[in-house]
Amino acid sequence: MNHSLNTAAVVALRWHEAPDYGRLEMLDQTRLPSVFEYLSYDSAASVAEGIRSMVVRGAPAIGVAAAYGVALEALRLQAQPREAFDAAMDIGFSVLAQSRPTAVNLFWALDRMQRYREQHKQDSPSLVAAALLDAAKAIHEEDVRINQQMGEHGAALLADGARVLTHCNAGALATAGHGTALGVIRSAVAAGKRISVIADETRPFLQGARLTAWEMVQENIPVTLITDNMAGHLMARGEVDAVIVGTDRVAANGDVANKIGTYMVAVLAARHGIPFYVACPLSTIDMSIDNGSQIPIEERASHEVTGFRETQWAAAGVQVRNPSFDVTPAELVSAIITEKGVIHAPDLAKLSALFS
Repeated sequence: MNHSLNTAAVVALRWHEAPDYGRLEMLDQTRLPSVFEYLSYDSAASVAEGIRSMVVRGAPAIGVAAAYGVALEALRLQAQPREAFDAAMDIGFSVLAQSRPTAVNLFWALDRMQRYREQHKQDSPSLVAAALLDAAKAIHEEDVRINQQMGEHGAALLADGARVLTHCNAGALATAGHGTALGVIRSAVAAGKRISVIADETRPFLQGARLTAWEMVQENIPVTLITDNMAGHLMARGEVDAVIVGTDRVAANGDVANKIGTYMVAVLAARHGIPFYVACPLSTIDMSIDNGSQIPIEERASHEVTGFRETQWAAAGVQVRNPSFDVTPAELVSAIITEKGVIHAPDLAKLSALFS
């Protein structure tokens, strides 16, 4: 592991120009922090598999990856006759849409790419492909800019010396850069505030232990790793000043879907009078869904719970539940931090105003 690596220079995904048409390279987050390796992708199907297997994860990063997946498919097919090109592109969009169900940024990005495709439907496949690549690059750059804006808004919420608990990983690795929840922390530190982080390990995929802790170590931001069932103990002892998490989808009423275990953290924060903040771009707010009960919750494979990598610790044959997300009701959310500002006590009226 390269401890001298600066996370500011580490990105979850990057476009690599090539003599033919280029490749998408994604940092393999299933192997961090022990192995630092980028994998190469050249089609919609391969990008969809990278999303499904969690090589790339985090709602914003998934959206950017999906946009590049569309562009790669168009570039791969650009020499095909128009009818064959269109039919294959339809399949590519469908494959990407089926990769993961909860993160709304995936569908936001695919819808946006579909609109770009429609705008160029009279052009040749090669011109469509070039336009879609430009669109994917624009989505990529926009995500970094939005995260920086969120960071600036959210940093004002944190006092100098704040001890901030976070669940899962909502950092540079979960976005195109800077991060959502960790982006707020980065921006507060850049503003001169002394911030320390408490990272839940986030069972069963250990994004907090493997990714959040790693990002903070690279940037010399003080970080303490705890198991998920220690959060309440630290809150009761007065050792947590704020909670900041990311989210994969926010319903119109302000209900928030995030990594499994977030709901428990929010309940504990409310019990102890600790503010619970959610950082997300507007693209993560799904105004088509009335409340959190309508958010699809992904169930993942049982082996993620019964062990980790080659090590198995559960009894063979045991039944397993592995929901990847849970829903935190809006009344437990102190504020949602967006690129347009901080929305305190979010509800339908306040979130609707963001899009007016």
